[in-house]
Amino acid sequence: MQDAAKPAAADANQARKRGRWKLFAVLLVCAAPMILSYLTYYVIKPTGRTNYGALIDPRERPIPAMASTTLDGRPEKLEQYAGKWIMLKVGGGECLDACQKQLFAMRQWRLMQGKNMDRVERVWLVTDDKPLDTMTIRQYDGMHMLRAPQDTVTKWLPAEQGTQPSDHIYLIDPLGNLMMRFPADPDPRKVYKDIAKLLKASAVG
Repeated sequence: MQDAAKPAAADANQARKRGRWKLFAVLLVCAAPMILSYLTYYVIKPTGRTNYGALIDPRERPIPAMASTTLDGRPEKLEQYAGKWIMLKVGGGECLDACQKQLFAMRQWRLMQGKNMDRVERVWLVTDDKPLDTMTIRQYDGMHMLRAPQDTVTKWLPAEQGTQPSDHIYLIDPLGNLMMRFPADPDPRKVYKDIAKLLKASAVG
């Protein structure tokens, strides 16, 4: 009886092994698109890519926990805008020429998206307690203006060498991933094209 049981046990073990390999093969097939996408985006980085903005690995720059509020003091977080593409600007409340230029450009880039403009939100993280000019608030109606801790924002956002986060406009995808940084004093047409291509290619947001 014992001798007869040994082949049966061996067959059962072989069947279990074959089952595991089949399951592994199915999982590999299902995961292949994600793996290829990851390799293409972060490892291979093909030279044919035409993006103007600098890509950011979102795994290294998750949105940090920060006590952000609206201008009137109500708690509000970047995560509340999930589901939309977010153009992000940061900087102090004293909005001089460079700041005004950024705000104007963000408004125009959104308007230029035409039927896709409602898929894009604009956010300004104000990193100090200085009051904002009333005319600026009215001129850029529709932009979310949140006060956020400067240290947290500065540590989170990567800047080009010789610049600071307030010199750049950033892009957050609808899943809440910080994924692109545009150059300081960017070419407006190239930024528009980057955003348009992302909106066209994306099935979310």
